[in-house]
Amino acid sequence: MRRITRITTVGIASAALALSATACGKSSNDTGSSSSSSSASGALKAAIAYDIGGRGDQSFNDAAYAGLKKAEDELGVKGAEAEPSQGESDADKVARLTSLARAGNNPVIGVGFSYAPAIEKVAKSFPKTTFGLIDDTSKTGPNIANLVFNEEQGSYLAGVAAAKASKTGTVGFIGGVEVPLIKKFEAGFTQGVKDTNPKAKVLTQYLTQPPNFDGFSKPDLGKAAAEGQLDKGADVIYAAAGLAGAGAIEATATAGKWAIGVDSDQYKQAGLAAYKDHILTSVTKDVSGSVYNVIKSVKDGKPQTGEIRYGLAANGVGLADSNPAYTKMTDLIAAVDKAKKEIVDGKITVKTAP
Repeated sequence: MRRITRITTVGIASAALALSATACGKSSNDTGSSSSSSSASGALKAAIAYDIGGRGDQSFNDAAYAGLKKAEDELGVKGAEAEPSQGESDADKVARLTSLARAGNNPVIGVGFSYAPAIEKVAKSFPKTTFGLIDDTSKTGPNIANLVFNEEQGSYLAGVAAAKASKTGTVGFIGGVEVPLIKKFEAGFTQGVKDTNPKAKVLTQYLTQPPNFDGFSKPDLGKAAAEGQLDKGADVIYAAAGLAGAGAIEATATAGKWAIGVDSDQYKQAGLAAYKDHILTSVTKDVSGSVYNVIKSVKDGKPQTGEIRYGLAANGVGLADSNPAYTKMTDLIAAVDKAKKEIVDGKITVKTAP
């Protein structure tokens, strides 16, 4: 697999969170026909362009990479990856996506809503290439697959779990950047907590405000926010903050309290192994499945387009149960299972905004 257009990748602040990932192959400055999606060997070429934090965030981007890796292993796809740069503009994203498409990759997948304006522009220039856009439906087109999730539903279940696990009656939510997508996580989590324990207190903090997106990339910000919530009595903290969430997990675990991960099953992430015993559960999004599915659709000659939604009913979102400590909490699991059934059956409607 090639990792290309690697520019100032955001680092991880703690050695315990480090991930060894070496770039390989050549830089993708070569040109190619927009209709060419195969290498000389005949293999389909597919590419993902990472969101803030890049590969190694133990969360959102790593989930996307897992989907590409699965496509390589099972479909014989030749994968390419492109890293973001700190504080980049839409023009930078346009250049990155253009390079990937020109190199013959099909599909080209933008990981995160920040790619929406760039994909809208580049997709028009490469009409024979399928573009996957994760977490956004604002920009559409005949060759754009909008891969979106019901984050609020998974977060509701996290709220139920947090309320049941808390001994102090105070829990925390940390959002990376205060944007509508992360407000969905907050809304679902808070509703789940309050429906389970109306007397519970939810501490909410956002790390940065747009256009500052450091709240998705700097673990020290997440760590400081979690420490502040711990000082106020929180004993369960849920962070939806990308790489910054790793800092929140570190602080929460160090204090001997429960952390709830996001996007990937963070209990299984190698970079967080030192803290996994205190990762109660994680709100999972099948980002890896969405990446794999859009690649497979192109390979099968039936490219996905339009809104492709992943919800609780089809396990597109959910709660991980990898931590043995979680599986021993029978009352908690019963409450989560009941909530899941009621959401799927339409008895509970989960809010998408606080």
